[in-house]
Amino acid sequence: MEEQVTAFIEYLTQTKNYSAHTASAYEMDIRDFIKFYKNFNGADVSLSDFACADTLCFRAWLADRQRRDLAHKSTARALSSLRGFYKFLAKKYGIKNNSIGLISSPKVPRKLSKAIEVSDVEHMQTAIKEIDDAEPWIAARDWALVLLLFGCGLRISEALSLKNADVRGHPDSFRILGKGSKERIVPVLPAVTDAIEKYMQLRPFGAAPNDLLFRSVRGLPMSSRMAEKVVEKLRHYLQLPDYVTPHALRHTFATALLAGGADLRSLQELLGHSSLSTTQLYTKVNMSEIMNIYEHAHPRANVVEED
Repeated sequence: MEEQVTAFIEYLTQTKNYSAHTASAYEMDIRDFIKFYKNFNGADVSLSDFACADTLCFRAWLADRQRRDLAHKSTARALSSLRGFYKFLAKKYGIKNNSIGLISSPKVPRKLSKAIEVSDVEHMQTAIKEIDDAEPWIAARDWALVLLLFGCGLRISEALSLKNADVRGHPDSFRILGKGSKERIVPVLPAVTDAIEKYMQLRPFGAAPNDLLFRSVRGLPMSSRMAEKVVEKLRHYLQLPDYVTPHALRHTFATALLAGGADLRSLQELLGHSSLSTTQLYTKVNMSEIMNIYEHAHPRANVVEED
């Protein structure tokens, strides 16, 4: 099966333009099933074995993942990866399996997004200056990154993929390459471009037009984990809740726009969501905030009606 798995990963990255991170997740899921199937079958798994896998086998794999305490969301993704692999096998190798289509995905509860208080975001600027007092360019970098996530609603990967040429000259919008290589135009506030410009002026390296904008202390491109650590550091310093993450800054952008009257279609475009149902989660967030205000402020909210 090694040849087929390798061919599938190449198909995802080269034909479907999936990111290396996404392709790696697919590969991990498929190899997890192959490893299970080998033990279940009592022998190495061949291409013909894959064609013969039945519902009993697939359900046993899902049950095994549950015994390993793997999250429903992770298992739902793994099943989706396996379905994608089977479609690839049918298209390229003529291997068909109807049983995989009879397996239902685990129910994954969709959590409401949590936004950060705007005042806490503002406090982050002061905290950054205090934390990175010895390295002004690091402080400028971290604040520019926070503002990009909060002011433009970018994903971490999108912010870290920006190049110098993308942001020079105080543009009033950025062209963002999002998930699935989908492009979108994102308006940019002057405060965001000012913060980026200040960082670029102080930065000691990585100034070529095609260099990635955000750099590590050693001058290497900044990784997603480094960006997460920036917000973790701020969270601990300001004693903020655990849900304060880089992605929560994106949520804050979305809920602020929705509260300000933005329609769902516009918000979907700004966030780069492929499905409107994903964007609609923010209406639930907004309604929960409204209900919270109602319950605490409305004079009739806590009145018990008599029979």
